[in-house]
Amino acid sequence: MDRPTKFEHHRFVGDKRTQVVYDVDELGDEDAQLIDELMESEQYLCFGPDTLPEARNRGYKLFAKQRAAQRATDEG
Repeated sequence: MDRPTKFEHHRFVGDKRTQVVYDVDELGDEDAQLIDELMESEQYLCFGPDTLPEARNRGYKLFAKQRAAQRATDEG
């Protein structure tokens, strides 16, 4: 998936409503509508620095599918 225009220089985009952060570079095409809907809602947030640890520091959790994929990679 391509990064949204407003976030072309950011990899991690957070949803203020759910405290979920999406790794846009690793998001599959089947989940692209989540980012489209988030952009429409205007309830998004970027992080500085643009890292997952910074998102976690602000209380955001990685999107469940991406979290599971990360665990699988770490284990195997």
